[in-house]
Amino acid sequence: MIIVHDILQAKRDIQNVIDTTPILHSRSLSEICGNEMYFKAEHLQKTGSFKIRGATNKVKKMVREKAAYITTASSGNHGQAVSYIATQLGVPATVVAPEDVRDTKRKAIEAYGGKIETFGTTSEERISRAKELAKEKNGVFIPPYNDAFVMAGQGTIGLEILAQLPKANVVVVPIGGGGLIAGILTAIKQSKPNVKVIGVEPEIANDTYLSLKSGEITEVPGSSTIADGLRASKPGFMTYPIIQQYVDDIVLVSEDEIKEAQILVLERMKQLIEPSAAVTVAAAMSGKLGVEGKNIVCVLSGGNVDVR
Repeated sequence: MIIVHDILQAKRDIQNVIDTTPILHSRSLSEICGNEMYFKAEHLQKTGSFKIRGATNKVKKMVREKAAYITTASSGNHGQAVSYIATQLGVPATVVAPEDVRDTKRKAIEAYGGKIETFGTTSEERISRAKELAKEKNGVFIPPYNDAFVMAGQGTIGLEILAQLPKANVVVVPIGGGGLIAGILTAIKQSKPNVKVIGVEPEIANDTYLSLKSGEITEVPGSSTIADGLRASKPGFMTYPIIQQYVDDIVLVSEDEIKEAQILVLERMKQLIEPSAAVTVAAAMSGKLGVEGKNIVCVLSGGNVDVR
C-alpha cells in the first residue's frame, strides 16, 4: 500500500520532467451530462499520456540504484513513457509489446529511443517476456502498474486535481491494470475523502468490476475492446487492495458509448483523445455515474490515436 507521503515525494522527484496539465471545462458537455464537466488533460502530457508520471518516478529510482538496462511490457503508452525517460537518463530500454500493437504506438516507442519486441497478445505474456529479457541482460523490469513507485507517480494527478479545482465533487478514472486509479484514490481519499472517485471499465474488459463483486482478484479472457489501453485481464495484486478499500463505484460502458464519447469530445471540445480516455466521458454521458448538478472531473488519460 502507498500513502499520500509517497505521492508528495513522487511529485518532487518528477516535477522537472512532467507537465502540470490543465483542467478544461466544456459548457456543451455539461449540458449533455447534467453536471459541470471538467477534464484533466493528460492527453496533453509529455509522450501523450499520464504514463510518463509513474515511469519517470520508477526509472529515476532504478537509475539511482545503478540500473544499466531497462525493460517493460506495454500496449503502447507505458512503453513510450519508459522509452522517453530512459533515453533522457542515458539508459537503453526494450519494450515488449503485443503482436497486434498499433503502428502509431510502435513508431512512437522507437522515436523516443526504445527498442521494441513483440510477444503474445495478453498483458501477462508480455510481462513475462519483459522480465525474462531483464534477467538475461542483468537489467531491471519496470512494471506498467503493479508497483508502488509507478502508482505514486500516477497519484500526482490526484494532487493536481485537488489543487486546481478545489470544488471538485467527483473524479472519474479509467481502469486498466489499476495503477492510475490506485494512485489517484490514495491521493484524494487520504487528502479530501469526501470527494468521490469512480472507476470506469469497458463492458468487455470488466476484470476489476468482477473482482470487486466477487471479493477477490478475478481474471477475464483477453479483450478486443477499442480501448486498447484497458485490456488487462485482471487487476494487479498491489493495485486491487487500494481500489477495494477506497473506490466509491465502478461503472461499465459499451463500445458504442466509448466511440460516441470520443467523437463528441473531438467535435465539441476540439480535443483528440484515445478510446481509453473516452471511457470516463462515456460514463458521464450515459448517466451511469448516478450524480446530478455536481462538479465532475473526467481524467482524459491519453491522446495517442491512430488517426487513420
